[in-house]
Amino acid sequence: MTAPHARYRRAVAIPAGMAMATALAFLPNTTATAAEDATPAVSADATPLSYVVNVKPGHGTSAHVKKAVGKAGGTIVTSYDQIGVIVVHSSNPDFAKIVRKVRGVQSAGATRTKPLPTATTGDLGTPKALSAAEVAEAEAPAGQDPLQPQQWDLPAIKADKAHEKSLGSKKVTVAVIDTGVDDTHPDIAPNFDRKASVNCVSGKPDTADGAWRPGASESPHGTHVAGEIAAAKNGVGMTGVAPGVKVSGIKVSNPDGFFYTEAVVCGFVWAAEHGVDVTNNSYYTDPWYFNCGDDPDQKALLDAVGRASRYAERKGAVNVAAAGNENYDLSADEITDPSSPNDTTPGDRTVDPSECLDIPTQLPGVVTVASTGAKGIKSSFSNYGLGVADIAAPGGDSTAYQKPEAPATSGLILGTLPGGKWGYMAGTSMASPHVAGVAALIKSTHPYAPPALVKALLYAQADATPCTDPYDIDADGKIDAVCEGSKNRNGFYGWGITDALDAVTK
Repeated sequence: MTAPHARYRRAVAIPAGMAMATALAFLPNTTATAAEDATPAVSADATPLSYVVNVKPGHGTSAHVKKAVGKAGGTIVTSYDQIGVIVVHSSNPDFAKIVRKVRGVQSAGATRTKPLPTATTGDLGTPKALSAAEVAEAEAPAGQDPLQPQQWDLPAIKADKAHEKSLGSKKVTVAVIDTGVDDTHPDIAPNFDRKASVNCVSGKPDTADGAWRPGASESPHGTHVAGEIAAAKNGVGMTGVAPGVKVSGIKVSNPDGFFYTEAVVCGFVWAAEHGVDVTNNSYYTDPWYFNCGDDPDQKALLDAVGRASRYAERKGAVNVAAAGNENYDLSADEITDPSSPNDTTPGDRTVDPSECLDIPTQLPGVVTVASTGAKGIKSSFSNYGLGVADIAAPGGDSTAYQKPEAPATSGLILGTLPGGKWGYMAGTSMASPHVAGVAALIKSTHPYAPPALVKALLYAQADATPCTDPYDIDADGKIDAVCEGSKNRNGFYGWGITDALDAVTK
């Protein structure tokens, strides 16, 4: 069974256009130089686009390139000299074409197909929030937070047992690169790292107090993810996978829910420069689901985000990302992508996922996470693929498909919501933070381990899980996905299901 195709790959309970790795929408019953002489052809009513211009990393943008950008009708917003990425706004429709010919420019492209600013769009729904009465009536055994009995996902990765050994170190920070984090939430406030938090939506860091929070009409997605990772074990609400580590919010989605390249680049660079140990990336970079290197615009986006993620890793961060929710085999020879570009008018196109990449998910060095449900098998919506999916973790599924053992009642994943609330969501967006949390526990146990070692331990400690064969998740007699590989490494579960207990004991 392939999940329905929509404009929004990972969108649910979020503003339309959101490129989230959330899947409630798919679950039943879930509420040269030549440029220097160029004169930009800009009409009086032209509207601006945002661009990334990629040059050789160095000590600053050369005067030559700066002059060429200006002559082509561009205004530099900011420059990330460490990785050679320049963010530019321009109303000249030929800006990228002109600048690509400039000596020293390696690639350049528009980060969107819709002019600035984007138009407001509607809401697709909301997460299934717990009522005040449900929260008040919640009871748990001694030593557990009140809502922990509803968190079937914690014992699924032995996090409950891990917490008897260690909650993680306050010296470790996980950055949630997402829609923003409500740091006033009682389950997040005790562990929030303000210095590592920022608003990167414009492509330039905004460090104003609270700028990292989601607005009242914006998605709760980032707050949910943050709670899954590091909700404090404090006698209130729920418990995160690594309740003793720090969590920060790096807001990269605009009010319409789009994750554009300039914001994502800013997010990774900010994390790199502020001592972040793990980044969680439960999104794809809009507007292209897959970015193809033979397209000059998409190549520029690949270059920019790739440089930024590699820089973060070189600076010590393990980058973890969600695999996506279309039940795609990312190791297939070709995939039909009906959702790109998702900020204007998408159309069907056939791509080779080994050449056209979902970023940051498929970038080298990034830990790609597939989702499992309450029965421990691949979630109905989860993307997969031998050699692409590195590891698996609970992301939930329709309760009708994978019902948890009592006392848990929902097959979705409990998390924190803005305004001091809690609620359920599902998707590879929810699987990725489980792995980010386990990576944080490994870093807590091995504080001097570089990213390569943390990832090696993450994979070695995962519980090997054989292919589910046949895979007929909805029991309609039809095969819904085909898993390839061995017990020790396959397309559904990668190296296996992540293990929090091993993370604190080995």
